Amino acid sequence: MADEFVKGLGIATAAGLAWMVLSGWYTTPGFEDTQLVGEVPGNLDMYGSLAILLREAFFWFAISAMVFFWVLVPAMRKFRRART
Repeated sequence: MADEFVKGLGIATAAGLAWMVLSGWYTTPGFEDTQLVGEVPGNLDMYGSLAILLREAFFWFAISAMVFFWVLVPAMRKFRRART
């Protein structure tokens, strides 16, 4: 059980850090303005667009990893134990 928790926490930490870095670079207009969740700039080149795509992928990867390792894997194991 602890193994799944650490896997989910590690993935969430790494993906969350990557999301925060990309959000800080691209969606923080200023220190006094909205930080990390501001508007995506419209004049991005190919690398900027790729960074925004990766930002969204890291966010959903972190959320889905936590749900998978903290909810679904223990539920599947409990279901399998109850069935036998």
